[in-house]
Parts: sequence; structure tokens; C-alpha cells
Amino acid sequence: MKKGLFVVLCAGLLLAACAHKEDKETLLVAHKGEMQSLDPVYSYDGVTQGMMLNVYDTLLKFKGSSMTQLEPSLSTQVPSAENGLISKDGLTYTFPIRKGVRFHHGEELTPEDVRYSLLRFLLSDVAGGPSSLLLEPILGVSSTRDEKGKIAVSYKEAAQAVRVDGDNIVITLKRPFAPFLSILARWGYVVSKEWAVQAGAWDGTEETWQQFNNFSKESSPLFNAMNGTGPFKLVRWNIAGRRLQLAANETYWAGAPKLKNIHLMTVEEPSTVRLMLEAGDVDVAEISPKFISQLKDKPGVKLYDNLPRLRTDPVIFFTLNVNMQANPDVGSGKWDGNGIPADFFADKNLRKAFEYAFDYDAFLKESMEGRGTRAIGPAPEGLMDYDDSFKRYHFDLEKSREYFKKAWGGKVWDTGFKLTMTYNTSGDMRQIASEILKRNVESLNPKFKIDLRGVTWASFLEKTANRQMPLWTRGWVADYADAHNFYFPFLHSNGRYALAQGYKNPQVDKLIESAVVQTDPAKRREMYKKAHNLMYEDAMQIYTVHPTGLWAMREGVEGFVDNPVYMGIYFYPMYK
Repeated sequence: MKKGLFVVLCAGLLLAACAHKEDKETLLVAHKGEMQSLDPVYSYDGVTQGMMLNVYDTLLKFKGSSMTQLEPSLSTQVPSAENGLISKDGLTYTFPIRKGVRFHHGEELTPEDVRYSLLRFLLSDVAGGPSSLLLEPILGVSSTRDEKGKIAVSYKEAAQAVRVDGDNIVITLKRPFAPFLSILARWGYVVSKEWAVQAGAWDGTEETWQQFNNFSKESSPLFNAMNGTGPFKLVRWNIAGRRLQLAANETYWAGAPKLKNIHLMTVEEPSTVRLMLEAGDVDVAEISPKFISQLKDKPGVKLYDNLPRLRTDPVIFFTLNVNMQANPDVGSGKWDGNGIPADFFADKNLRKAFEYAFDYDAFLKESMEGRGTRAIGPAPEGLMDYDDSFKRYHFDLEKSREYFKKAWGGKVWDTGFKLTMTYNTSGDMRQIASEILKRNVESLNPKFKIDLRGVTWASFLEKTANRQMPLWTRGWVADYADAHNFYFPFLHSNGRYALAQGYKNPQVDKLIESAVVQTDPAKRREMYKKAHNLMYEDAMQIYTVHPTGLWAMREGVEGFVDNPVYMGIYFYPMYK
């Protein structure tokens, strides 16, 4: 990048950031993505979530960097069976609400604010939003609407499930749900009811709630406004300028933050972020691993590398019954060596052949520079189902050849095939994983042909929904820290990826359904182990790695605590 251009960017993006270097009270943070909405019911992207947790409080929060230990936030206690705040049947949770807490606009927090916020989160249920995460345990559904888009839940049922009892919030679940507290520590941000209603949001009544179900993003009165109880408060959101400013909440119930101001800005070009870090014109940024060698010994810059993440990516998927209509991804669509039939991947032997053809260790060491862990299944290390002794596939071209010769009674080996493997164009590692698989499979037989195709994210989602892709790669970032949030989307017949593949194993479904309502960790672990073994035998997905995170910061920035559950940084303990 030319020096003149960098100066322009510095001036335009950073609110006089070049004069910032001696400012000890302001933190400048660069991120790649765009914020979508400031309304908690619409905030499901990583960038917005990274900001949201600094402005809004939840009932509970994760302690330090732990994925399992919880501590009180707006609730003064973490419910448990031992303290009597979880009922004996595991259905009812009581949360004593902290007193003396004030919202940024001055209103005092009440249990009704918490009730309103949780009900609004459940009942708004905007398309593509996070409401399903609480709908599933509380009401036993994934959506407030049926397949035709009609309202399918009762307000009275929701109001009975989330209620005020004196100074407490009482939540009654539809069924026991082991990860419930973990979900609640991650989702369910509390807003001021008085402020939200005055702004034009739902008034909290049964008569009007359907008017606010699945509203458009920009129509929300909370689209560009915030009023929480968190350690920082919104100053302004410059949408056109792609930056947002927060200021310290000096009356925060846990004590005022040490930082006075935080400026968050979108900077999409990785090389620009690197230059800004080197120049001291940005304090914090998540950077690309390819710049590590340039930054690791750079004066004034420190790196936090190999940070654990609740992420599995890339994963390679097989579609069992491909939609053949006007589909170029299946070649001729016949067993003629120039295409594949719709049920090509229905043969387990064929899927195993592909599993053995992927070079897992080489991908991790060379393509990802060792920044990650070898995946053995859906969930990463740190969750209860992860066990290094579990069965896994390994790179073995002889075994791959053996299974290719078994597939479809030898027809695959004798006739060959031609198909397209698809990845999204913004997924660099997914493209590399696709190239590795293509190279190894094609090396076994000159009749094997795999064309690689990168498509836009919108096109990728459309092709997934229509089951047009016979072979494709994608990934997953967890919504909360529990094995259920990995096993369900990947392996349950109603899960996001299993549905896209057309995969259904009743035994696996039953184990996943039983595990999520089982509160005994040892029994849950045994269920996931059994599900893992069935998954291994079915060979429905190729799990490659669990990537790690990487943050770069200017020297002098202190107090950073990384928690893999969150999609950003909790700035409260940080200072300069």
C-alpha cells in the first residue's frame, strides 16, 4: 500500500487516530466485518456480538477464560440444585435480581425489565436471528412460526414460562435442558422496558406482540440505539463511516471501567490492519495468520496466538440425494464416467474412501501453520464429548483405494466419475481443504475427476438449501459452550447440516435428544461417545481441524482476557 493512501485511511477511519498514541484512556479496535443492528434480538453476527457484551448485561456470565465456570451478573447467584434455585425436576430456575443497578439512561433495573427482555427475545423471533437458542429450552420449539409462517406459539405459555416472583425472575423449561445456564450466560441481553416502549418497541402486552414478530431489521426502534446496564454505553454509531464509539459507564454496578472510550471500526483489508498496528494507529485487531512473521518481532506489537475457539472449520459434507434439476455440479448426471447419479454418496464405502483420502496432518501443519487442533468429531477440545481416544479417520491412500474399489460393487472404480466440489469464495482455508481432497482423490484413478467451484456466500446458501451440491465445505462457530450445539446441527436429522445432506440415523437422533436432557455429566458423556461411534461408522462428514484465534495488540494494552465462548473481547478488565 502506498504511504499516501495509508495516511488518508488513517485520517478517515480513526477519528484523528494518528494523534491517539499518547491517549491512555481510549482504545482503538479494528475488525473486519460490519455491524448489522444494535437491537439484541437481531444481533447474531460476530462483530456485533463482540460489541454487544460490553453494553448489555446478561443474568450470568462466564468467569475469566473458562468455558464452564459461571458467575453472577444481573442475577446475584448462579442457580444450582444445591442452593435450591433449580427445582428437583430440573425444570424451574430462579434468579434473584441484583438491586441498585441502573441503566445508562438512569432508570433503575427491575425484575420486570429482565422479564420483558427475555420475552421480547423469544417472541420477536426475527428470521436469521438468535431467538431459537432460548425458544428450544423454554418453549420446546425452534421457531414461533410454523412452516407456512403462521404464529404457532401462545403468548400465555411464554408469559407463564418467564415470570416475576417478588425480586426474582423464575423461568420454567419445557423439559430439562443441560446447557440452559450456558445459553443464558451468552444470550438474553437485558434492556430497559420503559425506554424501549417509549422508543416504539413492543409494549409487553399480549394484544400487540404479534405485530412485532419477525420485524425487519431497520424498522426496529432499537436498530441504532442502546440502553443497557453494562460497563460501556453507546455514544454514536456512524453507519456510513463504519465506526462505533463507546464511553465508560461511570456508575457501573461492579465499578467504573479503567478505559474511558472505545472506538470500533471496520477495516476490511488485512494488510491495512497490519500497517495500522505497526504505526500505533490502532490498539487491538484480530489479524490474519499470514502476517505473524511480520509482526511477531515488531517493536511495540504483541501477539496472543493459538487461542482456543469453539469452532470446527473446514468440514467437508456429502449430499445423499442431490437435486438433479438443471444442476451442472453433477456432470452428465449418469454412471458414464462424466457425471454422477443423485444417490452417488449414499454408499458408505464411497464416503469412507473420501475420508481416508484427506491429508489431515498436512493441512493442519502446512496450510494452517499448526494453528489449530486435529478434529476428531464435531466438537473441539474443552467440551465433554472430546476424547483423544475416540475413533478418527486418518490419511491412508491405500485404504482409500480399497474402499473406492468396494463402492457400488466396484462400479465407481471401473467407471469413474465427474462432480463439482463447492466452497464459498471468502473461505480461504475451505478452498485449500478442497484442493487437498481433489488432488489426493484424483491421484488414485485417472477416471476420477473433481472440479472445484468457489461461489459467493449468498449463492452457497441457496445451493445448500436446494441440495444442489454433491460435495461441499463449510464450518461452524458455536452459539454456546456445549456439545449439543455441535452434535445437533451436524448429526441430528433436524440439524442444519444433516438436513442439507439428507442424513438421518434414528439411533444418533435418540442419543442427541437424550443427552441434552440428561444433567449427569458422566451419563451425557457416554451418550455422546456412542453417538460419536455411530457417526464414525456412517462417515457423513470429514472433520479437519478446530482453528485457534489470534489477536494483535500494541504494547501497553493490558488486562486482556480471552474467552472462546464470546465472539469478541470483553473490554471491562482492560487498560493502557
